[in-house]
Amino acid sequence: MAIQFFSEDVSFNLPNKQKRKAWLKELAKTELFKIVELNYIFCSDTYLHQINLEYLNHDTYTDIITFDNSETEGKIEGDIFISIDRVKENASHHQVDSETELSRVISHGLFHLLGYKDKSKKDVEMMRSKEELAITLFSGM
Repeated sequence: MAIQFFSEDVSFNLPNKQKRKAWLKELAKTELFKIVELNYIFCSDTYLHQINLEYLNHDTYTDIITFDNSETEGKIEGDIFISIDRVKENASHHQVDSETELSRVISHGLFHLLGYKDKSKKDVEMMRSKEELAITLFSGM
């Protein structure tokens, strides 16, 4: 199970990498999935905006874009791009610390790969519930 963390065009070093990896593996395991290859790429708004334009034809800023490369049922393979600029702004907006917001966004990407959506109101409520449980699990590790 390879989980890797990278940064593109930003100076960012994810704290608690080993704890994060164990946490992500546990989240996947709880949903009966196994992580085969999962890459988190931390970047700027500009970098992620360009990906949003190029691959999704969306001319908007976002905090996360998830690419599902999985080929086998129950096995996770993907690339998750996260804007550190958005994480910081969202943390301020939601009045939480950046570490909590980062955990929310990191888990959000994994939950997309696990099949959870966030387009309808019902889906958003389920996603938020999963994120809150994930944050609590990370805090307790």
